[in-house]
Amino acid sequence: MRVVGVIPARYGSTRLPGKPLKEICGKPMLVWVYERVRQAKRLDAVYVATDDERIDGMCRECRIPVVMTSPSHPTGANRLQEVSETVKADFYVQLNGDEPLLDPSLVDAAVPESVELKEAFGTNIITRMHSPSEVMDPANIKVVFDESFKALYMSRTPIPYPFKSIEFEYYKHVGILGYNKKMLDFYRDSVPGRFEKIEGIDTLRFIDYGKKLQFIEVEHCRTLSVDTEKDLERVRRIMENTL
Repeated sequence: MRVVGVIPARYGSTRLPGKPLKEICGKPMLVWVYERVRQAKRLDAVYVATDDERIDGMCRECRIPVVMTSPSHPTGANRLQEVSETVKADFYVQLNGDEPLLDPSLVDAAVPESVELKEAFGTNIITRMHSPSEVMDPANIKVVFDESFKALYMSRTPIPYPFKSIEFEYYKHVGILGYNKKMLDFYRDSVPGRFEKIEGIDTLRFIDYGKKLQFIEVEHCRTLSVDTEKDLERVRRIMENTL
């Protein structure tokens, strides 16, 4: 089974323009992300997918495999699908280009032991939440699933609602997803479904249309995305103290 990791990277971030190229301890942030992802044991190759010539040039200078994609893609999954047209694999793992402290074991966790190739199939890493503030934060996407961890729903609202019992755990999605080619092609050929439009969660499209999305639980998951200048400074301090 050939597994490829893909890091979508846009230059035009609203809150932090040019963030893939922001310097952290002497390297662009995207280089740190690539090096962390390369430490994953279950990936055969890693590519950056971008629509920006500046990011493309940096990748080539640093000898990072890169694929130029259309600037019209609204989501990372759309960008992955275009990559899948030229980079052949059985399974594609979508990574965030703004997590320079990414734990490589989380990447490996997104890769199942075997991949269904005849029907659309995807995976999504999830983890337990441990504080009420996490649960109430709409930026944390809450998830519910059946006994086999097949996805049932995702929401920005705390679900399930504790009406008859409070003896349960809340889970959130981590943002590392995997797809086979059929799942990516379905995404390209479909339009947002009912609940995707309501919640603003593009991954809900798979549930809206009845596709198989398998949740995979990971323990002790801590991620730190760089979304603002403040986040960037925090990551710089952490890395300066650990390198």
